[in-house]
Amino acid sequence: MFGGFSHSVIGASHETSGLVCQDHSAYEVNEHYSVAVIADGHGSKKYFRSHLGSQFAVEAALETLRHFYKDPEGFEQNFPANHKMILKNMKKQIIANWNVRVQEHLANNPVRLAEMQKFTKEEFKEIPPESYYGTTLVVAVCGRGFQFGLQIGDGSLVAIFEDGVPVMPMVYDESAPANMTASMCNSNAASMFNSFYIENKKAIAMFASSDGLYTSFSNEDDFLEYHLIITSQLDNFEAFAQSVKKNLTKRSHYGTEDDISLACICDLELLWEKGKMLKAEVADRKAHAAERKAQRLAALRNT
Repeated sequence: MFGGFSHSVIGASHETSGLVCQDHSAYEVNEHYSVAVIADGHGSKKYFRSHLGSQFAVEAALETLRHFYKDPEGFEQNFPANHKMILKNMKKQIIANWNVRVQEHLANNPVRLAEMQKFTKEEFKEIPPESYYGTTLVVAVCGRGFQFGLQIGDGSLVAIFEDGVPVMPMVYDESAPANMTASMCNSNAASMFNSFYIENKKAIAMFASSDGLYTSFSNEDDFLEYHLIITSQLDNFEAFAQSVKKNLTKRSHYGTEDDISLACICDLELLWEKGKMLKAEVADRKAHAAERKAQRLAALRNT
């Protein structure tokens, strides 16, 4: 049985400048798969509808998963042997679904004078219409017998498998040429995706997050440990899933000041089974962290 949650919170810098939240997030669970997805609209001025682009990206990803899973048993049987080809097709389909939404919105909502006033006529002519909606995308999927993920642009995907160790199975790799942002709006966007596939290894939980969360930590170890702590407290799922939003809001105001999105999916049965192990792992890490801090303080006193 799968569970999940998703939250997007506005950053302090956007509140100050009057910008809307440019992030969007969602999750979806059913008996065959669960998916967590986030999108982070670009901040530069030419991406002036990126808050809509991120919404369309999340919707496009969910629509694509539903399409590929329309015959669940057939997909589950075929995917392991052909995952490379299928993932490639998924990327193309997500981009296609996103472009349909962008084109429909633009047709029904032509660019307003207020949106154009930030540019000279020459500057505006140089911007491809899709760029108005530019956004990143991170998708994490737990299926029956396998997990996979897709990503274009920055952001993070963290997985915690049965051993209780948080890992990033898909390290962000900027595949765009120099001076170009990897984005859903690029003409070769499908080739800019990263992906991963793992089978015969159960995930307790998987998380997708925008880069506003990662940059609110001083290092990667602390970032990964944060996900472990969250997972260890999900045994009281409904209550804790709501409290996460408060923590994200705090981080978006006193850390990075950027919008933050976090979406989570988890195997509730495995979570309950591994609950004690997860709490013990968190306690052990905290003890070691306290020891290291004490050693550093002792070294400073002796200098």
